[in-house]
Amino acid sequence: MDPEQLPLRDIHLPPPVSWWPPAPGWWAVLLILLATGLLARHFYRRRGMVHWDRIAGRELSLIRRRYEATRDAHMLVCALSTLLRRVCMSLYPRRLVAGLTGERWLAFLDQQAGMDGFQHGTGRLLASAPYQPVAPADTEALLDLCASWLRAVTAKPSSPPRRPHV
Repeated sequence: MDPEQLPLRDIHLPPPVSWWPPAPGWWAVLLILLATGLLARHFYRRRGMVHWDRIAGRELSLIRRRYEATRDAHMLVCALSTLLRRVCMSLYPRRLVAGLTGERWLAFLDQQAGMDGFQHGTGRLLASAPYQPVAPADTEALLDLCASWLRAVTAKPSSPPRRPHV
């Protein structure tokens, strides 16, 4: 038989491979990249967070040890006042806390922790003792009051998750 006489058709190429949908391997690569990105973001944010409650607790312990070494009640009252002010400035809006002094400051501390040890107890020393040359104080009660205030504010669920400046 003559080759020109055979009923053959010309070679037809298959249609080009489309770019969508991607092959299953590309889906796997995409999922791995997405998971890696989310994990990196989580660890980056976690590393940048400062846990103010642990820092404040460590600073309170340091203040307590320094007081036990020196027995300087005036230094203790000043340091506790500064610590509580710094914690409040970290947790609450600056405009709310920065201008508080005297009775208003003590009332704010009591209100935030749901106690009354600052207005009607040992905590009253924080309003006046830092500004007096000698601060007679029931130091153990004041240290315990500040520690319980920090615990109460730490346990409070409405504390805003801000980056503190403690």
